[in-house]
Amino acid sequence: MKIGILTGGGDCPGLNPVIRAVVRKALSKGWEVIGFRYGWKGIIDNVSEKLDMTSVSGILHRGGTILGTSRTNPYKNPGDVEKVKANMKAQGIDALVAIGGEDTLGAANKLYKDGVAVVGVPKTIDNDLNATDFTFGYDTALNIAMECLDRLHTTAESHNRVIVAEIMGRHAGWIALESGIAGGADLILIPEVPLTIEEICDTIKRRHARGKTFSIIAVSEGFHLKNEDLVADKELDQFGHVKLGGIGQRIADMIEKKTGFETRVTVLGHIQRGGSPTAFDRVLGTRFGLGAVDLIEAKKFGQMVSLRGRDIVDVALEAAVGKLKTVPLDWYETARTFFG
Repeated sequence: MKIGILTGGGDCPGLNPVIRAVVRKALSKGWEVIGFRYGWKGIIDNVSEKLDMTSVSGILHRGGTILGTSRTNPYKNPGDVEKVKANMKAQGIDALVAIGGEDTLGAANKLYKDGVAVVGVPKTIDNDLNATDFTFGYDTALNIAMECLDRLHTTAESHNRVIVAEIMGRHAGWIALESGIAGGADLILIPEVPLTIEEICDTIKRRHARGKTFSIIAVSEGFHLKNEDLVADKELDQFGHVKLGGIGQRIADMIEKKTGFETRVTVLGHIQRGGSPTAFDRVLGTRFGLGAVDLIEAKKFGQMVSLRGRDIVDVALEAAVGKLKTVPLDWYETARTFFG
């Protein structure tokens, strides 16, 4: 058996534990593993490398991905799907492990329907992929964001400032919500719950009215004010995704103007997805990698490994793509108890 493996989309902590687990388990069965470089682009361009025990030695604690990644989608350009099939056939690849989020797994699902033997491993730092309780990388990002909020408290209090922390989360506010709860944010703004600038400022004013001299606001990068689409005219990247960012500064400017409180903004950005994965993400990535090999051995193609409770199960790729897992309103109401 000869299998291929690729990592697509944005990098996140935990990818290397998945690769390591796939390679170690596949080799234990006498299989051969080929790693394709830079996601789907590696198969399209036929850029790959043989992975062995040396290749995955010492990578468990490393962030990022030793295979590199890109947001290339074979269904975006005519002829790329045929190249994927031809290059897999030329290399004698019997099955493929695709590690990625909605876009990467969406392509994997289409390829499965087009006759390619593929299994999926869910990966998204935003934790917004359907059909799995958690994805690796999320816990690391969550802890980084929480630590940043902890650090912002001391400087905000020292200078009597409002500090707005812009946190990752394009369409789902999981990181901002949970890091905001854990980090004691005084207000959390997420894409699922638009608010007016008046509602935001009123919360801050109430807090200051009871004697507090500083406030911490956690805001998802995809948040927008009620009745206002902040991303409608945003520039698209080369893959057709809206380039987000800037909401933190915009909110901070409006807060300072309307309240008179000195306000600063901190954009956490790529800090949240860099560095070593937490223990949770290392273990989850490892279990996902082992589960992916099990799916191939059982010939359960078109399936994805998933975390349900504490168990690794398999679900159809179809169930994971097409709809994002967003924050339910009751979760936000839990956080709202501590606003102001």
